[in-house]
Amino acid sequence: MVYTIFVTMDLIGQIKHLVKKEIVLEWRSKYALNGILLYVVSTIFVCYLSFKQISPVTWNALFWIIMLFASVNAIAKSFAQENKARQLYYYSIADARAVILSKIIYNILLLLLLSLIALAFYTLVFNNLIGDPLFYLLSVLIGSISFASVFTMISGIASKAGNSGALMAILSFPVIIPLLMLLIRFSKNAMDGLDRSVSFDEIGVLAAINIIVVTVSLLLFPFLWRD
Repeated sequence: MVYTIFVTMDLIGQIKHLVKKEIVLEWRSKYALNGILLYVVSTIFVCYLSFKQISPVTWNALFWIIMLFASVNAIAKSFAQENKARQLYYYSIADARAVILSKIIYNILLLLLLSLIALAFYTLVFNNLIGDPLFYLLSVLIGSISFASVFTMISGIASKAGNSGALMAILSFPVIIPLLMLLIRFSKNAMDGLDRSVSFDEIGVLAAINIIVVTVSLLLFPFLWRD
């Protein structure tokens, strides 16, 4: 039991240091974050110039499409920026589980920041009323966590195949499509101001998907890491 606690505390310490490393590296360069923010803002502005006024259904679907592609651009670099020498160094000092969990946590923080900025600008530009703003915000937060966990796992797998963008798209398609449909349905209920209990099924399924994805990442990534 003492050994188990020691391993758990050691793993948590490694995760904290690795997350801090990711944040420091991002803060020093800022190229990726600035590029993603530019992509989101410019895409929303182009949509505004093209549509001017859109229905609530289109407003909701368009927002999630923008966030989907922004998430892909943000997370695709997770393992692509790690050269073989740096990966070997991490392999010698850190647990594989700490590496994948730190990537997931960092990408969740990144997407949460990105999605909040995107939602604020999107709401300002299109000015569409949301029936239940707090519940819609919850859907955005859950969506950010879901995108981060799924794309981080897929990025880790694709990195072992030469960072193939096509492979990442193929592997993520079976997971991301039902996930996106659930998020659109959940957020649409919040937009219409429906009773919150109506969306409990969607929340439960989204939570289950996230748990499964993180569990699979913890089981699969150590084998990929050895290669």
